[in-house]
Amino acid sequence: QVQLVESGGGSVQAGGSLRLSCAASGYIYSSDCVGWFRHAPGEEREGVAGIVRGSGSTYYADSVKGRFTISQINDMNTVYLHMNSLKPEDTAMYYCAADRNWMCSRGLLVSDFSHWGQGTQVTVSS
Repeated sequence: QVQLVESGGGSVQAGGSLRLSCAASGYIYSSDCVGWFRHAPGEEREGVAGIVRGSGSTYYADSVKGRFTISQINDMNTVYLHMNSLKPEDTAMYYCAADRNWMCSRGLLVSDFSHWGQGTQVTVSS
């Protein structure tokens, strides 16, 4: 069993920043992939960033490259999503998810990830 708990969401104005946290516990391996996904009303859930816990390799969706940064602290139990230059179109429920390490390199497909947190809401106003 893997537990993932997100925090850090909130409301900001366009151009602002937020940092989301994903605390992982349970049977999560040191080499697993942890991804951040978002789901906006009327849209499909999409992957935005992923990190392989052991190597630190990172992956980003084109829509967030240069604005979002995924990172982990030394013990690798917390993964952060630093979001800068936020836009109204970034408004969504953000989820973290975990699965085997190769899921990161497959394009952060929603169907590849077995373990999900409950999500944290991010709202960006213009």
